[in-house]
Amino acid sequence: MEQNRTELVLPILSCYNSDMKRQIKRKMKRALLILLLSAGFLTAIPQSAYAVNTAPTAEQKTAADERKNIPVETNLLPGWPEGPLIGAQAAILVDAKSGTVLYQKNVNEQLYPASTTKLMTALLTIEHCPMNDIVTFSHDSVHNIESTSSRIGIDEGEQLTVEQCLYGLLLGSGNEVAYALAEHVAGNVDDFVAMMNERAAELGCTNTHFANANGLPDPDHYVSAYDMSLIARACFKNESLVTISGTKNYTIPPTNLQPEERPLENHHLMIPGLKYEYEGFIGGKTGYTKDARQTLVTCAEREGTRLICVILKEESPNQFLDTKALLDYGFDGFMKVNISENETRYTLNSATFFHTNLDIMGSSKPILNLNTTDYVTIPKTVSFEDLTVRVNYENLPVNAVATLDYFYNGHKVGSTAIEYADHTVEPFDFSNIITARTKEELPKKVISEKELIFINIRKVILILLIVLASLLLIFFTHTLIVRIKYMRERDKLRPVKKFNKKKLKQKPYSKRRK
Repeated sequence: MEQNRTELVLPILSCYNSDMKRQIKRKMKRALLILLLSAGFLTAIPQSAYAVNTAPTAEQKTAADERKNIPVETNLLPGWPEGPLIGAQAAILVDAKSGTVLYQKNVNEQLYPASTTKLMTALLTIEHCPMNDIVTFSHDSVHNIESTSSRIGIDEGEQLTVEQCLYGLLLGSGNEVAYALAEHVAGNVDDFVAMMNERAAELGCTNTHFANANGLPDPDHYVSAYDMSLIARACFKNESLVTISGTKNYTIPPTNLQPEERPLENHHLMIPGLKYEYEGFIGGKTGYTKDARQTLVTCAEREGTRLICVILKEESPNQFLDTKALLDYGFDGFMKVNISENETRYTLNSATFFHTNLDIMGSSKPILNLNTTDYVTIPKTVSFEDLTVRVNYENLPVNAVATLDYFYNGHKVGSTAIEYADHTVEPFDFSNIITARTKEELPKKVISEKELIFINIRKVILILLIVLASLLLIFFTHTLIVRIKYMRERDKLRPVKKFNKKKLKQKPYSKRRK
């Protein structure tokens, strides 16, 4: 019986195994076909890889070498430290607080920013949304993005917080994240792009126009190096964006659709511990497309000086090497000088202008002063006395009546605001008021040996006003009486002329003479 069962089972297993083998072969053929089709499709479309390590061709290297011949404008300034010659199409180095330009090369040309665009996306997001807001990824945010572009693998319907999205945006450079944030902030991408352009104009950008939130190629999507420095300055004033963009690694926890964690690594290789680490690095953003080439924004700080460097259209890895050279140039060759501590040409201690002598307490204080935190950034070989200064009354900051703008050989190196003085009066401690109404009710320790005089300030003021009004009334009445009396006396003294009829009968003088 057992033998018959075994003989019966063996054919069934053999049939089952053969079916499984056929299914496996079928699946393998399908997978191979899909792989081949995918490879053919990827080679058929124009490649626009998004990576900081994309190796340039020999032709691109030659073009980068030729770009070193583009003049560096700051190198033409008399007495200005000579900056490095780099292969970027455009570059700028600025002081993050004052905006003083330390190095500039072709800073107004309109160029593709690539993923450095996401700094503006991050800025608008953090200005309009709480970090714990929930962002739900729509169908368009996931599927309307170029399949070969930079992604962090978010699925349709998946939910992340704004904070997690910002890490995905600035570390992982996720284009679907930029799209989703645009929809979350403005409702749709078009309205968000309008917000981007409006914010850029507010920051003073004149050679910038955005067409999307992620920096994917578009002929109508461009910035200049100078404009990108304005955007970066606004970004790096926000310490949350500094922290996020300067983070080396971050892990997005499991979500409503993804049970696994998503580890992210910052693409900016100047972070401490990475290949091109830089001392003082605090944040930045990378970018790359086939047309934009390598783009890079970096912020670093040393000894209280914070600098921002922008590189547009460079070849890898020179975007990092250029940035290092420019930051070293800035930190080594320039210094900050406090304006209020050194300005002597425009003194605010003149009692005839900046002071008021109407202080009834007799202690006249200045009504205007210089901002005590403003400074100029100048070459270490230059002194404060070498600068020229102009008074400016336009585009003033809050609480300022004017600004003093400082220049070295025509190049602006800083400014300070002339502000209304803030004379803070210490609040009176009302808990110490004595509420006694008579001398007997006063505590003994406040009663002196001399007689106390109790003064009602309101009554004193009222009496003074009545006296003043009475004096004015008496004065005007007296003046009126005197004037009337004078007019009467004058009328009495005036002679009365009598009418002489004989004069009318007299002949003309000429006739009488004849």
